[in-house]
Amino acid sequence: MRLFKQLLAVFAALAVIVAVLMTFSYDVFKVDWVVFMEIQEAFDDQEKPLAVPAQSIPVDGAAYLPGMGEPINPVPADEASIARGAQLYQTHCLMCHGDGGLGNGTVAAFLVKKKPADLTSGAVQAKSDGSWFLTISYGIWNPNNTLFPEVQFSGQMPPLNENLTIRERWDVVNFLRTLKAVE
Repeated sequence: MRLFKQLLAVFAALAVIVAVLMTFSYDVFKVDWVVFMEIQEAFDDQEKPLAVPAQSIPVDGAAYLPGMGEPINPVPADEASIARGAQLYQTHCLMCHGDGGLGNGTVAAFLVKKKPADLTSGAVQAKSDGSWFLTISYGIWNPNNTLFPEVQFSGQMPPLNENLTIRERWDVVNFLRTLKAVE
């Protein structure tokens, strides 16, 4: 009989513990905990990102150092790079520049101020790989702002440095070199 009473006391204690845990887990009594994600400053996508800390280098290495001239393409234009670039172009560039790079994508009809560039034109093809890399990285920006060029987005072409890694941007450059004007 004594063993039965002890067992009943243990089950009663367990039942009380389970009842208390279930009460808080199903929000019968709501406990409002401070969550730091709720009180910190937040940014929307592509909305004035914070400046890169001074003298910091990304994990991939420095893609571009201001004042050092245009970067040089370190990625060979082999079949694998061009294929990756074509796939990335389909995802990130096709809607504005079109299937053949003529600037006639589905979004181009809605762009009133400035139409997308014809990537097959002689003027665009004459640009250096480094110039294309900077355009893909920072978009079309205000050249008068030398402090934070990536923040002065002019609304023409968005910067893709947050969407594409350094290697992927060079792959897109290698693919763009394969585009030729339709004769």
